[in-house]
Amino acid sequence: MVRILPMASSIRPSLSSLKFSGSSRFSVSLFSHNSTRKFTYCHLGTAVPQLQSFGLKASKLLREKGGSLSISAAGNMAHASTTATQENVLEWVKQDKRRMLHVVYRVGDLDRTIKFYTECLGMKLLRKRDIPEERYTNAFLGYGPEDSHFVIELTYNYGVDRYDIGSGFGHFGIAVEDVSKTVELIKAKGGKVTREPGAVKGGKTVIAFIEDPDGYKFELLERGPTPEPLCQVMLRVGDLERAISFYENAYGMKLLRTRDNPEYKYTIAMLGYGPEDTSAVMELTYNYGVTEYEKGNAYAQIAIGTDDVYKTAEAIKLCGGKITREPGPLPGISTKITACLDPDGWKTAYTEHLKDIDASSNYVLAKTIQGDYHGKER
Repeated sequence: MVRILPMASSIRPSLSSLKFSGSSRFSVSLFSHNSTRKFTYCHLGTAVPQLQSFGLKASKLLREKGGSLSISAAGNMAHASTTATQENVLEWVKQDKRRMLHVVYRVGDLDRTIKFYTECLGMKLLRKRDIPEERYTNAFLGYGPEDSHFVIELTYNYGVDRYDIGSGFGHFGIAVEDVSKTVELIKAKGGKVTREPGAVKGGKTVIAFIEDPDGYKFELLERGPTPEPLCQVMLRVGDLERAISFYENAYGMKLLRTRDNPEYKYTIAMLGYGPEDTSAVMELTYNYGVTEYEKGNAYAQIAIGTDDVYKTAEAIKLCGGKITREPGPLPGISTKITACLDPDGWKTAYTEHLKDIDASSNYVLAKTIQGDYHGKER
């Protein structure tokens, strides 16, 4: 059903701090569904950074000469210094060694979901962890080890058997060698098929859609052997050009392709850290005229590895993102994390040096990341 090619493990990323105040914007033109439209890139600060960053030291911008201040010259120097620093931030993002680590969401019956994912979708249960004092259980599933593959982190909160998926979350994508056989197996196991196998509208790729026991949708895509069968996370956004700009500049992803479907009034953009056939990617969908979606309380976040969470946080701020957890080490361990919201309110957590975490540290990491998002309910 799912044939997996070997994948080399990846290095994960780290950060140092800057601050900007004030903002201005610049824009460029890209095509959209009907015409050329402009979209905002990053918020460019116009004041001098308050902290030293990327080896640039703060210097005196105002000099007193004969009792008068050379304010004009100082202003020019401040602008030049800030612009140079901003360029360094965004250039660093492009060079950072990033990888999508896992996607987190809640389910109402953990054992039922594990059974469905392993028996119907061919995933492996990588590990399971119960935290009775916090009244929740985690399970990690995927098609290979966590240090080299994109995996799923399921959360079960004691006594909570259902969640609202909302209208913003779309689906997960899984690459399989034979969509029809996979669908037959899912039907035999009592799974729900919402779209029978067939070519995608306007294309040749054979796909099908199914739902897991909690109502999360999965798109099955017919492909040859791949090292990353868990290959997509689809989220809906209210402004595609704004989202593309943010994911490119703040998250360092590459725009792999776009596809407009005027007949069905939607446009998609695929972004990621590598090619679609070998890496997990984000599929952002814009439905014509729809600017907001209900997030629900089921889907949680994506986790991404980075070399430096401090620089990551500054790039996110510079590009208009909201930091929900300031960068820094977790209590009692050296691992550093930060978390943010994109312009549409979707959450992403960034972590450093996950390969060095032992079992107890991994527990603290998961607890911290989840706690930031879920509050008392994980």
